[in-house]
Amino acid sequence: MLPLDDISAAINIGAQAALVDDPELVAVRDRIARLDPAGRRFATVLRDTIDQLLNGEATGRYDWKTLFKTEKTHAGTLVEINLQREFEFDDGIEMDYRIAGVDVDCKYSQQFGGWMIPPEAIGHLCLLVWADDSKSLWSAGLLRIRREWLNGGNNRDLKLTIKAEHRNKILWLWDKAELPENVLLHMNPRDRQQVFSHKSGQARLNELFRLVQSRRIGRNVVRTVAQQKDYMKRVRGNGGARSALRKEGILIMGDYASHQAIAAKLEVPVPREGEFVSVRVTKAQADVGLPQPKIELEGAWWRIATPDDPKEPGPLLPKHTSSH
Repeated sequence: MLPLDDISAAINIGAQAALVDDPELVAVRDRIARLDPAGRRFATVLRDTIDQLLNGEATGRYDWKTLFKTEKTHAGTLVEINLQREFEFDDGIEMDYRIAGVDVDCKYSQQFGGWMIPPEAIGHLCLLVWADDSKSLWSAGLLRIRREWLNGGNNRDLKLTIKAEHRNKILWLWDKAELPENVLLHMNPRDRQQVFSHKSGQARLNELFRLVQSRRIGRNVVRTVAQQKDYMKRVRGNGGARSALRKEGILIMGDYASHQAIAAKLEVPVPREGEFVSVRVTKAQADVGLPQPKIELEGAWWRIATPDDPKEPGPLLPKHTSSH
């Protein structure tokens, strides 16, 4: 993900020209940059919107390809709504939003380059958004729409697409940035089948954290696997996956500061807001001097277990300290 301060050095000539000639484009870019310097809020909205469409808690779905055509068509509207809620953009006068005093239309496509531009957007700025769950990538850019840059169209509402040779005019705010991973979509198919082979939501969650280790698992993945209203309870201790898997030495770290510190010391992905990371550990007293990531918990040293290490009960995680 490019720092926005460095965008001008990386964008193409066409977009650079737009920056020089279009102060409104610069104003909108700068406002979005201030609201979301690293793009994390934007990425979270896209992740949550895809998960909202999949509705895994009710349907068990995890793959965009399984959505109905009408649901896919609705995706653009949901992205538009959810971005406005997240960033509190004002309503536009003629377009969707008003950002930095400028009317901006929002267009989303799951297929890169598939943005459908209505005739009324010609002459206006468009926020062009793309996300592909199968690639775990997303992009967002700005373009002042010109009729000569659009393909002809014969659909009923006269919406047009941007000619491929003119996509270099798009000023990318984020180009092919990381989309939070849909673990169920990308995990080993045999492991996924094993997870869903269990009848109870608790057993499915236990299997998920057992089989998918050292990877961030989002809250919506947990909801899809549990398919229960009290899905968060199924992760915690006191009868949840955390207490059940501790007997096997598996720790399930959440988005608490104390848990994030443990993940960092063990050099596994640090769980972000709404995420979990599981890992199996074993005692490390005999090899304290070795250059391995280790953590001291409950008066003992622990390291990440290898497949050859026998299973042993793991330590209790410290009490939660919120990171936010």
